[in-house]
Amino acid sequence: MSTSTVKADAGHQSMFEAVLARLDVAAKIMNLSEEVAQVLRSPSKEVKVSLPITMDDGKIRVFEGYRTIHSTHLGPSKGGIRYAMDVNSDEVMALAAWMSFKCAVANLPYGGAKGGIKCDPRSMSVGELERLTRSYAKSMKDVFGVNKDIPAPDMGTSGREMAWIVDEFNKIIGEDSPGVITGKPVSIGGSLGRDAATGRGVMVNTLAALKKMGLNKNEVTAIVQGFGNVGSHAARLLSEQGIKIVGIGDHTASFYNEKGIDISAAIDFAAKNNRVLKGFKGATEIQADQLLISKCDVLVPAALQNVINEENAPKIQAKLIVEGANGPTTPEADPIINEKKIVCVPDILANSGGVTVSYFEWVQNKAGYYWTEDEVNTKHDIKMDIAFESVWNNSIQFKTSMRIAAYITALQKLEQGVKLKGAF
Repeated sequence: MSTSTVKADAGHQSMFEAVLARLDVAAKIMNLSEEVAQVLRSPSKEVKVSLPITMDDGKIRVFEGYRTIHSTHLGPSKGGIRYAMDVNSDEVMALAAWMSFKCAVANLPYGGAKGGIKCDPRSMSVGELERLTRSYAKSMKDVFGVNKDIPAPDMGTSGREMAWIVDEFNKIIGEDSPGVITGKPVSIGGSLGRDAATGRGVMVNTLAALKKMGLNKNEVTAIVQGFGNVGSHAARLLSEQGIKIVGIGDHTASFYNEKGIDISAAIDFAAKNNRVLKGFKGATEIQADQLLISKCDVLVPAALQNVINEENAPKIQAKLIVEGANGPTTPEADPIINEKKIVCVPDILANSGGVTVSYFEWVQNKAGYYWTEDEVNTKHDIKMDIAFESVWNNSIQFKTSMRIAAYITALQKLEQGVKLKGAF
């Protein structure tokens, strides 16, 4: 997931404006009614809270917390909670809108939301993080709900924080309500297969795109930028499918080996090395800015926002880009990629595996009946294939890029939700 706020790109003052720019392009191509476009250009609810927390040294610090609900036209809102120093209302608004589109593309009965706390979780103790998380859950007690708004982990949070939130929420409402949050540890109602789900979605989308492009998976090479939860699982699953991974990188180091990188060895190394790749010996270390433009067939940006821009887009050698991260490509880079005839599977399709399995977790919580990992993976892959097919078909029908086709696919569903419910 991305870890930096978008700076003002040429022509776009904010991350939310970059989302709206793409929405407007898709709306024009598909003749979306202006009324529906107006409804979707504005989030339906924004909540900002102050969270005073007693730190370990006895001093009180006040943190900013956010939750934005973009839409509930297709169902309760769904979206992660991130802990980072650059969390702000613009970023949260943009990510909430992306969640609306992502859930619609994946054909899930959800609207979109996002939340966050402006903090540096790495500099805080477990006790401080727990007090902060529980305070946030308390302040959002009227926002969250099994059939209202369902959060999940995002950058800087994990199953641990989700367990604290569900516990705090249960205390407030006085009953056990596991479905109020997803991404929980399996032992308290989480779903098997959730950890690898986003990376798995990247893999399924990659295979589907290669098939459409007439490329043999056993004869292509791939570079994966980012080696956190999404990137490491994506790299592992792609290599298990016979795709040769020639480049990997994280925020500490980037590596390239045209003969292929042993991904299991890289994952083991990172696990023993404080979850970073610096010092890995299975490939040649290269400059970070060289990784995205090195020779490969498939490029998977699975780390930061805005890493593919108008400067480096002309130098990309890949035939296929599959976006594991949120917003890795700037709007200005899109036309360059399209001109180069590079197929780009956009973030709202490529990384929707995570929210798809979050949906499965919610379904299991509501039913009180839990599936095997094979059942989860099988259902996930079917949903991803259907989503890819509808976006691919729209790209052909509307003679546009996969990115705009994904927005069209989402807007077709959202338009139905808005019109049928009569939101005016």
